[in-house]
Amino acid sequence: MLTKGINHVAFITADLDRLIAFYTEVFDAELVRDGSEFPDGKGPRLAVLKLSDWSEVNVFEIEGNTEHERQTPMFGRGRVDHFAIQAESLEAFETIRERLMAKGSTDDFVTDFGPFLSLFWRDPDGLEGEVCVENPDATSGVMNPPGTRAARYS
Repeated sequence: MLTKGINHVAFITADLDRLIAFYTEVFDAELVRDGSEFPDGKGPRLAVLKLSDWSEVNVFEIEGNTEHERQTPMFGRGRVDHFAIQAESLEAFETIRERLMAKGSTDDFVTDFGPFLSLFWRDPDGLEGEVCVENPDATSGVMNPPGTRAARYS
């Protein structure tokens, strides 16, 4: 493959401080930038949150933005359906899961898709996310449909 993964996902919020707190507290994201998008101080406030060596969440704070109200939703959730974050290990996945549950951002349901485990969640703005990890219990060549509960989390 020519790619290593997703470099960044960018989205808009009206409350940047709230999202910075969420992503740093749940995912141990590193805030590497918080300020104006442009060097002259003009433009929206931008936070860059580093999730791993090569992936980031870029969040723009735009007060009064109502663009989402006129866009055609995809699957009823908007232009972006969801984005997925790869956990470093099963232990990291479990830590993230506990943190998300403590914030009320997810229930306890972990999906067993076969080669990977998945947990869906919502951030404080309601954006749907997913955290994935390689499934240590996977059977080679087996793919499970959505809604298959992971046995280790029953």
